[in-house]
Amino acid sequence: MTPYGIYDKPHNLGFVNAGTSYDTAAFAVESIRRWWYAEGRKLYPTATELLIIADGGGSNGSRRKLWKTELQRFANETGLHISVSHFSPGNSKWNPIEHRLFSFISMNWRGKPLANYETALNFIASTTTTAGLKVQCQLDQNSYPKGIKVSKSQLAEIAILRADFHGEWNYTIFPQLKL
Repeated sequence: MTPYGIYDKPHNLGFVNAGTSYDTAAFAVESIRRWWYAEGRKLYPTATELLIIADGGGSNGSRRKLWKTELQRFANETGLHISVSHFSPGNSKWNPIEHRLFSFISMNWRGKPLANYETALNFIASTTTTAGLKVQCQLDQNSYPKGIKVSKSQLAEIAILRADFHGEWNYTIFPQLKL
């Protein structure tokens, strides 16, 4: 099982998309998409922008071309401006998702056999804290193949504005106009 988590700090809510395939950029964006449709758009009905604070590496890494092309598809689909701020290399340990979500999930299931998906999902979804953390969890059985190549022309089509400060880590992807 491959968990991808979203932590909504203002509401102290966690969302985990538990995949049965590979941890790819397509899986990462699908996890954000699932959170948006299950929780985000209800909690933020007037939102026009989504801020994603992400690790610098892995499936949502700042250098992943597929991450950016999938975010473009998500921006086009939702009309949201997707702002991303990546932790710089070596600093992902400061990502709040590790301290406010996954550490509590780990404590909740420690020492218990995770014999099947249902057991793991139940432990994830039953995770709470005294501060009121609630976690929603979904099983994602879609296939996310490795090795998908993004061409230079596909990359050039992304409506991206890089920030003046470390634009490789901080950028906004805008919905593309439909003609």
